[in-house]
Amino acid sequence: MSSIAEDAVSPAASAPIRSADSQYEAIAGRFRPVFARIAAGTLERERSEVAEKDAIGWLAAAGFARLRHPVSLGGERVPLSTVFRLLAELAEADPNIAHVWRNHFSFVEDRLSVPLDAAAKEILDHLGRGEIVGGGWSETDNTSAADVSTTVLRGSDGLWRVSGVKHYSTGSTYATWFTVLGLDEAGDKRIALVDAASDGVEILDNWDGFGQRLTGSGGVRYTDVVVPEERVLRYADRYPYQGEYYQTTMHAVLVGIGRAALRDGIAALHARTRSHRNGTTDDPRHDPQVLEAIGGVAGKVFAAESAFAASLAPIDALVEAHENGGYVPDAAVPAYIAVATAQAVIIDSVLDAATTVFDALGASGTGRSFALDRHWRNARTLASHNPRIFKKRIVGDFLVNGRVPDGVGSPVAVAHTIV
Repeated sequence: MSSIAEDAVSPAASAPIRSADSQYEAIAGRFRPVFARIAAGTLERERSEVAEKDAIGWLAAAGFARLRHPVSLGGERVPLSTVFRLLAELAEADPNIAHVWRNHFSFVEDRLSVPLDAAAKEILDHLGRGEIVGGGWSETDNTSAADVSTTVLRGSDGLWRVSGVKHYSTGSTYATWFTVLGLDEAGDKRIALVDAASDGVEILDNWDGFGQRLTGSGGVRYTDVVVPEERVLRYADRYPYQGEYYQTTMHAVLVGIGRAALRDGIAALHARTRSHRNGTTDDPRHDPQVLEAIGGVAGKVFAAESAFAASLAPIDALVEAHENGGYVPDAAVPAYIAVATAQAVIIDSVLDAATTVFDALGASGTGRSFALDRHWRNARTLASHNPRIFKKRIVGDFLVNGRVPDGVGSPVAVAHTIV
């Protein structure tokens, strides 16, 4: 039993072909030892449901938290596509830890979208140390996902206070900060950066999903939480490509899950000592139908990786236009459609891969000690955040009728997609 568990988290022949991009490889090479260290404990964490909070510190010490920071602030200012590719590698090691960074890097993009005054630089310095930003967006008691009942109000004493309950607050148990979406007195959206240690913050361990068990995705209750002036931000100032960012982060995690399912399936097959009575060989590693199943999984993972890779260049182009002051909402359409099209391929392929891998294994492959079911559970839960059926319809409507969804390229339109 232990040999399979050990093989499942070790580098395998199923590892993706490394990029020919020398710049990316130089950056990724620094983090791969950390990824391997994280991977070594993934199975035990899945079985025990005990989070590895130290992993955030390991990554931060290697510079992970500063990937998008300006060079003047000690960062590397890598393209956003590099962050996505690294997240996919991290997700192959542990998809829960990879997903924790989703809201964090998003808030970094927010700070990069406004002039870097002293307050923004101070916040970025905190984030660069690996002080994780947790989510504070979604609410479940409203009639629509776009409704917001949380308030961010300035009192008669001049202080801002946050009150409300947020659900699906990814990263909550790891978080030093929360980005909380609420309405001010005028009904305008505000983002409050809340210190997780503040009076009135209650982290709720109420995430009951069957996947993403260690992402800290429970609720958070805010009761008259005081927030300094410099940490209350206008929602309208958020970066305009946030929809593409959030979805692609999930794609990166899904791609990592697909790679891990293939890797672990091969390791489990190598550990098998007997064939099924309907098999064609005594050694299942040489059974052509079993090999066909593994080859099929490899094909599905390849499809997911290819769709993911194809969606990255349009995102980088969109980010570049924004950074250079040439951004207009219409510029978001190619990236939006590329990401939506990739979503259909990635979700379909990874879910199929995580299921098909069991066709190459016997009943022992379902053993809890291997935790191979985690790949499907985590992928299925991720895929439910932003249902593929809607994006498939949107792509079809665009291709047939030229219709672009309302609000593409505007941050106001995508608040309800963030979980």
